[in-house]
Amino acid sequence: MRRLAAAPPELRPALERVIDRIVTELRRRLGSRFTTDELAELYGRGTDWTLDLAVQVAPEDPSAWDQSIVADAAFARYVRSAADFAGGRRTDRDD
Repeated sequence: MRRLAAAPPELRPALERVIDRIVTELRRRLGSRFTTDELAELYGRGTDWTLDLAVQVAPEDPSAWDQSIVADAAFARYVRSAADFAGGRRTDRDD
């Protein structure tokens, strides 16, 4: 998220569009009920697919294709919805 915050202001709208699209794809792949381990496993399998989404969403703006910004920001944003996420700490939930 620091890289996103450090991005030039004129680039942020395109980055946010790409991030939103990646988050939508994460929701499709993992569903609304998932754990941090499941998200980490998906991340560990690679994020190359996020480049394809970035190119689709912002074809005119290659600066918005930087996976170290868009993929990482999308995963960081989506982890907040994990069933076992509690403000940066994992929780042990059985529900």
